[in-house]
Amino acid sequence: MLITLEGIEGSGKTTQIEYMVAYLQQRGLDYIVTKEPGGTALGEKIRSILLDPDNRDIHPMTELLLYAADRAQHIREVIRPMLAAGKVVICDRFYDSTTVYQGFTRGIDIAVIGQLNTLVLEGLAPDVTFLLDLDPEIGLKRAWAQISDGSRTRSETRFENEKLQFHERVRSGYLELARQEPGRFIVVDASKDPAVVKEEIFHHLGKCLPRAETQSLG
Repeated sequence: MLITLEGIEGSGKTTQIEYMVAYLQQRGLDYIVTKEPGGTALGEKIRSILLDPDNRDIHPMTELLLYAADRAQHIREVIRPMLAAGKVVICDRFYDSTTVYQGFTRGIDIAVIGQLNTLVLEGLAPDVTFLLDLDPEIGLKRAWAQISDGSRTRSETRFENEKLQFHERVRSGYLELARQEPGRFIVVDASKDPAVVKEEIFHHLGKCLPRAETQSLG
């Protein structure tokens, strides 16, 4: 089973993934946690380019293709092998981020992004996507507080440095995707206390994980 988490900067994905790991461990399920960009050794090098705040002049198409390269390697080296081994794969960001950031927000034709996704994904899609929805102003305040206290690195702040309007478009893009695919997306109010968000996510995991276990036995 492939579970992805999406959301603006500061939406709490890292915290919720830690809770999800504990949930899976309690149930004795095999799992792996990964991320985009950077889920492989090659991907980490691509990540360092994409998130470096000094790289202000990356063209949107260059950005798109770097994310696609990272994803192609990630799928073949990590995600597909782990799914084939029967593991639950939790991924911090996946192709929805590309559709939102490079499409809805940067302005690249969504159809072009769709064609690239088709090429890279080869039919792979998340079983469920948790969208941690949050007011961008709150998210940015959270993100910069984490950067200031050292829990997030300053070397990966290229997107945090974007203007508030950029992040508002990101949020709108995510909500549009959730509207288009209500069967896959679960929208969670990330402004709530993390423990409350956790319980809502656990509620939905309790419904979908038994199906994953049944499929792995079949």
